[in-house]
Amino acid sequence: MILYELAALFIALLFIKCSPSKAIDEIEILSADRLINKLEANRRRIKNFEGSGTIIVNTPTLENTANFRIVIIKPDSIFLNILGPFGIELGQALVTKKDFVFYDALSNTAYIGQTNSETLQNIFRIDLPFTNLIDALIGSVNLTNHLYRKPDDFNIIYDRYNLTYYDHISGNTTNYKIDVRRLGITDYSLVSDEFNIIGKYSNFEIIDNVAIPFNIIVENKLSKQKIEVNYKKIRVNKSEIKINFQIPDDADIVKW
Repeated sequence: MILYELAALFIALLFIKCSPSKAIDEIEILSADRLINKLEANRRRIKNFEGSGTIIVNTPTLENTANFRIVIIKPDSIFLNILGPFGIELGQALVTKKDFVFYDALSNTAYIGQTNSETLQNIFRIDLPFTNLIDALIGSVNLTNHLYRKPDDFNIIYDRYNLTYYDHISGNTTNYKIDVRRLGITDYSLVSDEFNIIGKYSNFEIIDNVAIPFNIIVENKLSKQKIEVNYKKIRVNKSEIKINFQIPDDADIVKW
């Protein structure tokens, strides 16, 4: 199904230009609670996001690379424009928490339906809840649940903070590695009986006082799903960043 093959070119995130770094002994070392508060404040500072570059999808059913442009309007809208060779438009998709529209430009067909876990799996080819997906595409992690909880393990290894949380109810183990200088999350993992999600973020640039990665790799090892996003351009928190998506009047409509 073309919906699956094209819409699968629909995830994950970002590349980093570096500014001069301070020596470790010139950096203020934060306590765990101050670190989490700063990271969560930075995540919430991003209200809208626009990026363009290349995306690489590698799953048991699909291996492909495409150029793309993505627009994220928080809290609940993701727009993706998939481009082929010479900038030829292959498709556009708009996904919200409630519903989605995917327009296949080659067949002039629009697929519409309600957003659920199955829909997200079919479109993004990786097992992530919608809100986590938005954060992953921006290169951040939602830390709300950790704001008032001490980590089960906290240390500093060379130039990385290392935090680990154990959830004894769900059985989840979550680990974060954070760059001491830029306060950007470089490594993220969520491990349980049902998940083995690995995120790697690199090539950071400070944009609007937030460390944003230009290279992002998200991998679900249990499902053998891997998506890499390499951004060439990124803009955030600009009033002109808007979603402009219209289905042609003569397009065929298919309810999914």
